[in-house]
Order: sequence, then structure tokens, then C-alpha cells
Amino acid sequence: MSDRVPGKRRIVLWRHGQTAWNVEQRFQGKSDIPLDETGVRQAARAARLLAGLRPTALLASPLQRASDTARALSELTGLTVRYDPDLMERDGGRWEGLTAAQIRERYPSEHAAWQPPGGETGAQVAKRVSAALDRALDDLPPTGLLVVASHGAAIRLGMSAMLGLPEDTWDRLGGLSNCCWSVLGERRNGGWRLVEHNAGTLPEPVLSDDRTENGT
Repeated sequence: MSDRVPGKRRIVLWRHGQTAWNVEQRFQGKSDIPLDETGVRQAARAARLLAGLRPTALLASPLQRASDTARALSELTGLTVRYDPDLMERDGGRWEGLTAAQIRERYPSEHAAWQPPGGETGAQVAKRVSAALDRALDDLPPTGLLVVASHGAAIRLGMSAMLGLPEDTWDRLGGLSNCCWSVLGERRNGGWRLVEHNAGTLPEPVLSDDRTENGT
């Protein structure tokens, strides 16, 4: 007998494992950077934990750091990974490939506003990611569990939109560490609530394209 409450769908928003650019604090954005050896191990460990939740659908960004993370769970569960380009990370424009220190030095005003020149706005990312999640939910049964492998900023912004948070509050949600996840649960009266955030490990530094407390 299932222990899920009837009609209560869940979404697990899972950030990819570590990359060399994460360690170097380089803005990745839509650059297609692979997992490093640590990231591969992180994905395997997280997949073992997430498999215990008995997911029913698996969706991923097509960038290889996310798709390879999702594949680790696919191999354990037998679920087919579906891909949606709208789950890719925030386009970083001229910031992509630069370190956090280089961004602060070369683009001080843009850094203060956290708006990469030539890149996407937070609102644009929130709109496309939440739209991708809505499309995936069309096929999710009433007791389904959807796991989505994506990216730090994309997840935080898309999740904020799914929760109906005002844009000026989006930075109140902290970032996700590599291979950690957040869980959204469907409310009985419609909409979503945040059940867990940055779960999966003891607290770790957030090495991400997303805005963090240390300004990277």
C-alpha cells in the first residue's frame, strides 16, 4: 500500500553535481561544463537516496552536468530521462567563464544588481523554468513524484515562481549546494508549498552561478 496521500503530487528539484568551474567559482550559465570526479560521486550518492522516494518521472536540463546527474538516478530506477531546454541554467551573457572576482572587478554595477550583461533577467528564467515544470506536471498522476535535475539559479527562480512569491522576495531563498535538492508538495486547495530546501547533506558551501551570501 502506498504511503502517499491521494492527490498529493511532489516535485524534487535536484541540482547537478560539482564541476571544475564550480570549484574555480566561474560563472557557468549555459556553458556546457561536465561533472568532475567529485560531482560524479555526488550524483551517485544522491541518486541512491532519491531512489528511495520511488520517483515516477525524471526530467532534466540537457546540459551535461545536469543530464549526467539525472542519468545516475535513471540507472537505479529504470526511469527514462526526459529533457527540456527550458530547464537550462540562467544565461550569463558576458559573465560566462569569468570568476567571481573578475565579475566584481569588471562589472561592479551589474554585479551589485546581479544582472549579467547580455544575459537573462531573473524574471525571464523564472518564467521559462516554471513553464517547463507546469508542462511536466500535465503528465504526472495524482500520486506522482517528479524529479527534476537542473541548476542552482534556474531551480531557485523557477521554484519561487511556482510558490507564487513576489519577485522582490526571491533572494530570501538560499542557494542549493551541489547535488542537493528542494521538495515542493502540492496543496489540497491548489498551488505548491516548500517542504524541504537544500536537503541531502549537512550544510555545505554553495558554489554556484546563483547569488550567494558571499557575493559569488
